[in-house]
Amino acid sequence: MKSSYIKNRKLVILDLDETLIHATDEPQNEDWDFEFDKYKVYKRPGLDYFLVELHKHFDVAVWSSATDDYVKEIVRNIFPAKYELKFVWGRSKCALQYNLHTLEYWGYLDNHLNYVKILKKVKKRGFAPLEQMLIIDDTPHKARYNYGNAIYPEEFNGEKDDRELELLLQYLLTIKDVDNVRTIEKRNWKE
Repeated sequence: MKSSYIKNRKLVILDLDETLIHATDEPQNEDWDFEFDKYKVYKRPGLDYFLVELHKHFDVAVWSSATDDYVKEIVRNIFPAKYELKFVWGRSKCALQYNLHTLEYWGYLDNHLNYVKILKKVKKRGFAPLEQMLIIDDTPHKARYNYGNAIYPEEFNGEKDDRELELLLQYLLTIKDVDNVRTIEKRNWKE
């Protein structure tokens, strides 16, 4: 995993759970793609094609608020063997947040809502400037400090007719050459 930035090549940071995959200990059907620990894991429809095409045009990284071991195992199962990822980060690289109104954490510390992804960490490590960085996450809360860099796909819960990655790839290809991704309105990216 390299931290060298290639000018004019955007960095796309992908979330895992409910963005690229759905992992559950209560499977909806027998068509899961692989098992990990107690989980049956469903890949989002079109994931394999999406990852290959994305890599042709962008630098790619993974950042999830799941545990680091879980993230490594999911990445090992969904990315092609020689796929170069700029980095693979889990919960240990997220910032732990608390409720400003009550000054407490939201429930137990294992709750994903306690963790946010602050893109300045990525910038400081030399992976890309903020203007050239996109984060794809189904949970807006996770990228709340970098909404100008965020694209929020619909949550994936194992639906077989899901087309979100197909639409997302089309959109990403339309903005791959812009100078500053932060200046683009992305809330209605599917339109």
